[in-house]
Amino acid sequence: MATPDTDERDKVVTKLPQQLRRELKIRAATVGVDIQDAVTEGIKAWKEATKPLPTIDVSGATSFSTYVPSALLADFRADCSALKLAYNQGVAQSIRLWLDAHPLPERARRATGARRIAIGNQKGGVGKTALTAGIGQALAEMGFRVLMVDFDPQGHLTKQLGHEHLALKGDSLVKHMTGEKNGELADLVLPVNGDAFGGRLFLLPACTDGFLLDAKLATYREIRIKETALEKALEPLAGDFDFMLIDCPPSLGYAMDNALYYVRTREGEEDGSSGLVIPVQAEDSSADAYALLREQIDALCDDLDVDICDLGFIVNLYDVRKGYVLTSSLESWRSIGKPEVIAVVNDLKDQREAVRTKTPLLVWAPDGEQADAMRDIARRIA
Repeated sequence: MATPDTDERDKVVTKLPQQLRRELKIRAATVGVDIQDAVTEGIKAWKEATKPLPTIDVSGATSFSTYVPSALLADFRADCSALKLAYNQGVAQSIRLWLDAHPLPERARRATGARRIAIGNQKGGVGKTALTAGIGQALAEMGFRVLMVDFDPQGHLTKQLGHEHLALKGDSLVKHMTGEKNGELADLVLPVNGDAFGGRLFLLPACTDGFLLDAKLATYREIRIKETALEKALEPLAGDFDFMLIDCPPSLGYAMDNALYYVRTREGEEDGSSGLVIPVQAEDSSADAYALLREQIDALCDDLDVDICDLGFIVNLYDVRKGYVLTSSLESWRSIGKPEVIAVVNDLKDQREAVRTKTPLLVWAPDGEQADAMRDIARRIA
């Protein structure tokens, strides 16, 4: 018999395997359901099951709690007892039932193509690369196909994910931008491994020939050719992905112009679908760097008659223990209003350890605070 829902809820306290708990958290957020409602639906499905359910491996389980309707929980406990089934096994089976009934949504290709996100600021050391990688990983967890483009010739994104620069005498993104290509750009794309990414996350590695890009683009006479080279080079890949993330170089040259032009709002595209994410730190030099970037964005929009959406600031590497300078600077960023601060990412060891081990953050520390911050940012963008 179905148990009616009431406003009164009791706390479910049990233990779950970390992988199952993580999957529940990500899936619930992706489909827009509260965890307590997902568990409630799972318990209802468990009670209505007409055949024995597979046993869930609960070894290594850790504490988990949420709230479900009181009457439903009482009936569920009684059913587990009658079946001589461990309570945590019953909860695990219920959650698995809910997950199986709510797979990752099919991501239909947009008529206006992949969404294009540049992560950029002319100041180095603000965490552009770490945020590009983390956001890309979180989007892939949500079921999107994601290409991360290492557009910085220093190649930190490439190195952090365990790869080498592309050979200087071989093919590269820059060569495709300057008409010197000797192959297909798709042949340079590498998968980024991780069970939660489901084969949906990819990297276009950097090449040190990027240090010459501004000089080469400067030789072009027509202004629009200087700014459209990146778009033309990436166009053959755009139909294969839901998101194209550009890890920008710390400069204000033609390379940055190309990245900004690439993420402009195109005709027929909803405002905010593509645009620029600006990593900053809670200190004055980031504000000075942003002022220069702002001038570049405004000049490009005026010169080429385009709109570039500011998706927001991410205040990165934040450590409240450093006192007034950081806290007051954070308030200054928030006081700007538009673009808004969409996230504050604390300075923790997880990211540094992931970089050191050349492992994706959401693989190295998938349950950590920084991983959850990347997921929150991804949901804001998606």
